[in-house]
Amino acid sequence: MKQFFRNSALAASFVFGVGTAHAEWPADRPIELIVAFAPGGGTDVMHRALAPYVEKELGAKITILNRPGASGEIAYTALTQAKADGYTLSSLNTPGYLTMQMDRKVRFDTKKLCPLARIVEDPGAFIVQANSPFNSLKDLVEYAKANPGAVTIGTTGLGTDEHLALLQLEKAAGIKLTPVTFNGANEARTALLGGHIMATGINVGEYAGGEKSGFKMLGQFAEQRSTILPDLPTAKEQGYDVLMSSERGLAIGCDVPAEIRTKLSDAVRKALEQPEFLAQAKQQSLPISYKSSDDWNKELPVRAERLNAIWKMTKEQN
Repeated sequence: MKQFFRNSALAASFVFGVGTAHAEWPADRPIELIVAFAPGGGTDVMHRALAPYVEKELGAKITILNRPGASGEIAYTALTQAKADGYTLSSLNTPGYLTMQMDRKVRFDTKKLCPLARIVEDPGAFIVQANSPFNSLKDLVEYAKANPGAVTIGTTGLGTDEHLALLQLEKAAGIKLTPVTFNGANEARTALLGGHIMATGINVGEYAGGEKSGFKMLGQFAEQRSTILPDLPTAKEQGYDVLMSSERGLAIGCDVPAEIRTKLSDAVRKALEQPEFLAQAKQQSLPISYKSSDDWNKELPVRAERLNAIWKMTKEQN
């Protein structure tokens, strides 16, 4: 009987050891990356372009799952409810991630979501159909003044960069615009092409990366003209104080072991340094602007303070 228990103990330890080895991250199953917006938009394109290079650095497989809606809240909720084992990541986009916390009680615990890396910062802009009578922001503003509420602008959700740019333009120009929400930038552009809305928000990188067909841009919401589109005037150059950009990166659960978070962060950084990826990013007009987890985390409160001021200004206006 004693021998039986000894053998059983040995067998159990062997099985346990095999199980532990099998479960060593990230070898035993794919890492799931939840993208908070629909396929075809700037966030989706960026992650699909980068994923193979991160896979190579990790020696792992990454599967992408699009879960659009609620300005990203659906994806963030899924991330914070996932097991803290390093097998679930999500996209992380500002300003939506920050502004949703100002507007409502979110369904996820913000203390459980940690930035992993910022990958892109992309100035916002408004586009219209190529045959639109609007050729500048001034044209749009003049029409909106004569027709309050008649100008419909596509956005990807309340508090997203397109929405906040719209609100700033309303304030700066003294006009009333009508936002129309879509699950992703691709849906909004399709609606614009179909004539269902008059304009939509887009990022400069998205437009320069191949979304020019059938559209024209009215102005970009940057301090200075983007090197991607140096011929496009800024809103400030046209007389409107509108400044807005989209940050796109990755998030992970804060409860994931530090060792795994560090390995993931290092893999993303190294992937972004690969000449092959940088060439692809240039071809796709991805404005790479890397920040580490620590650096991005330090900047988010500063950005949130500015966004909160815009949000309050809007509430006072309405």
